[in-house]
Amino acid sequence: MQKLLQDFSVPAVFAGFITFLIGISVSAVLVIQAAQLLGANPAQITSWFWALGLGIGLSGLILSWKFKYPVATSWSTAALALIIATASGYSLYEAIGAFLVSGLLTAVLGFSGIFAKIINYIPQSLTSAMLAGVLLKFGIALFASMQNDWAFILSLLAVYVITKRLWARYCIVITVIAGIIICPFFMEFHVPVMHWGLAKPVWMAPEFTWSAILGLALPLFVINMASQYLPGIAMIKSYGYQPHVNQLIGWTGTAQTLLSPFGCYTVNIAAISAAVSLDDQVHPDPSKRYIAGMSCGFFYILMGLFAATLTSLLMSFPHLFIVALAGIALFGTISHNIAIAFHEVKDREAALLTFLFSASGIQFFGIGSAFWGLLFGFAVSLILNFGVRK
Repeated sequence: MQKLLQDFSVPAVFAGFITFLIGISVSAVLVIQAAQLLGANPAQITSWFWALGLGIGLSGLILSWKFKYPVATSWSTAALALIIATASGYSLYEAIGAFLVSGLLTAVLGFSGIFAKIINYIPQSLTSAMLAGVLLKFGIALFASMQNDWAFILSLLAVYVITKRLWARYCIVITVIAGIIICPFFMEFHVPVMHWGLAKPVWMAPEFTWSAILGLALPLFVINMASQYLPGIAMIKSYGYQPHVNQLIGWTGTAQTLLSPFGCYTVNIAAISAAVSLDDQVHPDPSKRYIAGMSCGFFYILMGLFAATLTSLLMSFPHLFIVALAGIALFGTISHNIAIAFHEVKDREAALLTFLFSASGIQFFGIGSAFWGLLFGFAVSLILNFGVRK
């Protein structure tokens, strides 16, 4: 506890909050849509958020505290897209059974060490190129927003640049506060009427059918591994940490398994949003950035306990505010990964193709461009390096 208090810092807490905000802002509505399409009632939908908040929050908070580096956890937007696309074929309780099976498979793969063995063969230049490509759209979206909202974006950028020069460690904190203050001057923003109350979990007995296991559980498992765990682990490694891959995957899979009967469809290592908690803006000392991971987990737990209340508050922020905040918060991570990706001359061509493929945003079989970009770049690297060796 004494070390925790010594390492505590306001920028780290803010970084955790931003990580949490980015993680839920884009797809919280999709959670509601997925649950509704499966036939969930309002009480069951609230239970989904309760289970997700506690599963994600406790995993991130405990793992960050245990391993002393930021372990940001999240739900999977790609998995939500799959659930929404296939919801008409399954009942709510069949889907719950599929969530449980997917979590169990994740836990087994993690604790067995198979995933860790696979990623050891992938060059860091390619994983950094993949991450830079995936994150690029957030930086572009920030400047694309200037077409219609140039005053707000330029104001935020001015605050960021000035504070980066004067108080680099607090630049994101100050930018967030400034954004909240000036937001009402540039766009409509009304704080909703708050009705506080604890969310109540609802048990949804899982049903196991071969159609749901083969058509939903296995695809969920593959998508989570490809679109969440692979880039998420790569993100942690890109900042010089040595992630405990088996433990991270195993325990998040266990959390999903235990909470799936209450609506927890996934608990993953965060990929994109995790970058905010890992950057040097959190703390100049990498050994003290774990506070950001714990902070992120804490806010997810709050979301779970006050599911309806807190989610409505956070979703009241205009979409432009979230887009701008995400873009600015990820500046450092984008440049960091680009520098690593193109540092090695021998892998530069493969890294470039990985970067462009990952930035394309295309999907095949419900799996996003990050996985396919890395796969393509790895194949190119093997071919080019084989030629050099010959």
